[in-house]
Amino acid sequence: MIKSMIKSKLFWPIVVLVLILLFNLFFDRGFFSIEVRGGHLVGSLIDILNRGAPLMLISIGMTLVIATKGIDLGVGSVIAMSGAIGAMSVAGAADDSILPLFTAIGLSVGICVLAGAWNGLLVSRVGVQPIVATLILMVAGRGIAQLITGGQITTVYYEPYSYIGGGYLFLLPFSIFIVAAVFAIAMFLTRKTAIGLFIESVGSNPDASRLSGINSKNIILMVYIFSGFCAAIGGLILSSNVASADGNNAGLWYELDAILAVVIGGTSLMGGRFFLMGTLVGALIIQSLTTTIYSVGVPTEYNLVVKAIVVLIVCLLQSPEFRKRLTGAFGSKKGVKSTKDKGVTLS
Repeated sequence: MIKSMIKSKLFWPIVVLVLILLFNLFFDRGFFSIEVRGGHLVGSLIDILNRGAPLMLISIGMTLVIATKGIDLGVGSVIAMSGAIGAMSVAGAADDSILPLFTAIGLSVGICVLAGAWNGLLVSRVGVQPIVATLILMVAGRGIAQLITGGQITTVYYEPYSYIGGGYLFLLPFSIFIVAAVFAIAMFLTRKTAIGLFIESVGSNPDASRLSGINSKNIILMVYIFSGFCAAIGGLILSSNVASADGNNAGLWYELDAILAVVIGGTSLMGGRFFLMGTLVGALIIQSLTTTIYSVGVPTEYNLVVKAIVVLIVCLLQSPEFRKRLTGAFGSKKGVKSTKDKGVTLS
């Protein structure tokens, strides 16, 4: 049973996540404490879940894209676009009117879904390499976000908009329920319908999938649209949480954190099988690590180095070949010792 647990894709990521959280106890004895304050739960763990919501969302979309042997480098810029569109849509709106909120959500999601469809069309129909197609949006999308905001940080004073990322429901941050809903939809579509099998088939062998009757072009288009949708929701949460829109810095480098979260979760960049639950754990590792770095007081210039080292360790632990070699190295030393004890000469 222990061996089967160790072989599980979730075992090592969960172990690392627990170790990162326990590490904080050396610096903050109340790290795991959660209390009710102001009518809702507060605590470091709640903050990690709340602040990690945008990353978890775009990581879910990124998982399905990577499963088709693709990549989406434009999600960070789409986050910036979504936040900019949402913030500008509610600028000057009165708190007693709910219509501007739905207008902001509709415009942000609609335009970002179109951005995802643009990526999907370039990859599936035009035949552009995914890294090139999404790199175009990575550059252009942030420029569009800056054009929308006029290159300035736009502050939002509309209370209903702030509820998306800063509100609470049943004592918990509302953003957690949004992530849970999107995750449930993704799990249902990929595990309870044939869509998940089609995605894995296209990622494993697109030519064989096409010959077997699967429209691989539509599957690829669909996952990029879903990635745009996840980034749109993530952008709204991020923007509303800080009550502002920053076309220059919002979602910066989120695409790299999302890719790391997917890889840590056990999904291969070569496409094929994917693990959405592992992706969520990977995103929590990234967010917990970021929170730990800031709370411990690691100098800013070392932040990325520390994050890279931890991610490397997790990826190595995830590799069956690395674990086999590591076990073999210790096993060979034991073997040499035992033969020496018996007086056997090794040639």
